Amino acid sequence: MKPYAYVRAATLDEATAAYAGHSGAHYLGGGTNLVDLMKLGVTAPDALVDISRLPLDGIELRPDGALRIGATARNSDIAAHPVVRDRWPVLSQALLAGASGQLRNIATAGGNLLQRTRCPFFQDTAKPCNKRRPGSGCAAREGSHRDHAVLGHSPHCIATHPSDMAVALAALDATVELHGTGGERSVPAAEFHRLPGDRPEQDTVLRPGELITAIVLPPHSAGLPSAYRKARDRASYAFALASVAALVEVQDGLVRRSALAFGALAHRPWRAHRAEEALRGVEPTRAAVERAVDAELASAEPLRDNAYKVPLARNLACEVLTRLAGPR
Repeated sequence: MKPYAYVRAATLDEATAAYAGHSGAHYLGGGTNLVDLMKLGVTAPDALVDISRLPLDGIELRPDGALRIGATARNSDIAAHPVVRDRWPVLSQALLAGASGQLRNIATAGGNLLQRTRCPFFQDTAKPCNKRRPGSGCAAREGSHRDHAVLGHSPHCIATHPSDMAVALAALDATVELHGTGGERSVPAAEFHRLPGDRPEQDTVLRPGELITAIVLPPHSAGLPSAYRKARDRASYAFALASVAALVEVQDGLVRRSALAFGALAHRPWRAHRAEEALRGVEPTRAAVERAVDAELASAEPLRDNAYKVPLARNLACEVLTRLAGPR
């Protein structure tokens, strides 16, 4: 086992200072993904900065109707929170669709967003992987890639992001609050993760040393009909083959607003802007929904073994959108 330094931070500034003071440092929250990667030899940090004791686990409804979820709030607590279940049910559903109850009791909100891909070639240090070792190649392109990306992939990487929660946050127009040595900033959840391009080792837009402090759900997405659907190989404890997070607001028989995000199709949650634009102002018939979803998925580039993902995602999206837009 590789030795590493361990620092338990008491404040945000202490955490960022410890990170800056140790080359090759990683932040440690629940550790449900990081520790696995350390065991596999995929990640070998020189230092762990433990942020699990920082006061970042609150879930607070703000006066303006927004909900602020602290980065170390446990997934189980978020999913069970009455305000989340009542006003943003798609988030609760997405969290409950992920992992086991035991893992949800440990995993944190921030860690959920920062989990790495479950691509088997990334997790196997004997195989080339541009995400794990830039420039080494992508073994998945010619190997087994049934579970891999059909949207937004590049010659350098076809991995997908595994988070269910991140897909719901993208559809909800959530924002991610960050803290670093340069101060505070916020980024839209839908833009927090990157497409691979020629730098697949960079999963997110995080700057060196930055950590997630909170996730904020905006008031304009609260209370609208919303749902999360996930297709997987077995009923529980499995990552998505395709998933959909959606919300729809219908007024006078026409779609006033909609939001749609796909999971397990790309290197990041895929916000379906073409589909949303096609639905705006139209009657949400099944045919209209199908046309909108088809417009979004027209850019898909399936590989040898994963073309099934396109009709799977299409059927999920059409079913969820049609149901949400129907009589209530």
